[in-house]
Amino acid sequence: MINKLVKKIKETNAPVVVGLDPMMSYLPEHITKKAFEEYGETLEGAAEAIWQYNKGIIDATYDLIPAVKPQIAMYEQFGIPGLVAFKKTVDYAKEKDLVVIGDVKRGDIGSTSAAYATGHLGKVQVGSKTYSLFDEDFATVNPYLGTDGIKPFIDVCKEENKGLFILVKTSNPSSGEFQDRLIDGKPLYELVGEYVAKWGQEHMGDEYSYIGAVVGATYPEMGKVLRKIMPKSYILVPGYGAQGGTAEGLRPYFNEDGLGAIVNSSRGIICAYKQDKYAKFGELNYADASRQAVIDMIEDINSIF
Repeated sequence: MINKLVKKIKETNAPVVVGLDPMMSYLPEHITKKAFEEYGETLEGAAEAIWQYNKGIIDATYDLIPAVKPQIAMYEQFGIPGLVAFKKTVDYAKEKDLVVIGDVKRGDIGSTSAAYATGHLGKVQVGSKTYSLFDEDFATVNPYLGTDGIKPFIDVCKEENKGLFILVKTSNPSSGEFQDRLIDGKPLYELVGEYVAKWGQEHMGDEYSYIGAVVGATYPEMGKVLRKIMPKSYILVPGYGAQGGTAEGLRPYFNEDGLGAIVNSSRGIICAYKQDKYAKFGELNYADASRQAVIDMIEDINSIF
């Protein structure tokens, strides 16, 4: 799947991923009104509204971008109906030939880790039949439990030709409380990066490994170091836009060929219609505002090369 991601980044000239992280407060009134008329002010109504909102954004942007990244917590908060909306979103994005990065941040050990990997990336055996579940192309994984937590995911990725993005240096302000602690004279995030590079050597695509890393856009100097440590790992870069990351700070995350990183924007894209810059589109045309925000983001990022 890393080969497809790289291919689509080259084709679109867009090293960006749209984060589908919907909140009810983000949704235009006409979408929630229609969903509530059909399902009432219920969890099913909320899930339907979120699904329709996502569908509009995908329809407006799929030809511009290589990938989307739905954050599962935004769906889980609505229980089973929310998970149904998550699954619909994943399936629809794949129908549009988008790569889907499941932002699930799972991390456990042994059979539990294997079960998470099966649920999101693999197939489950039921009697004589097998079923794909959420069926994302990549999943984000927390490495805090060490190799025991990662290996079951890698095993499933090898079987299914899928990939991982492992948390290395996250974009949040308090990430340094643990990630910057020195271990044998080096910050912990560098040690994790070394392990990502090692795990990635065992699962290589044509140009890059199926095992990537998450490194926040808010720490470009650290990104520069990690790029050298993980030369064959794709870096998923959150924190652009709403969290303060800028295009100027992104250059260290990329290799000399302009590949090696994919930059996420969530609120900056899906809530574009709420920004003064895109207010002219209005609520009814929220998806057109998202499309323009994607175009502007692509132009902004490509300006650094």
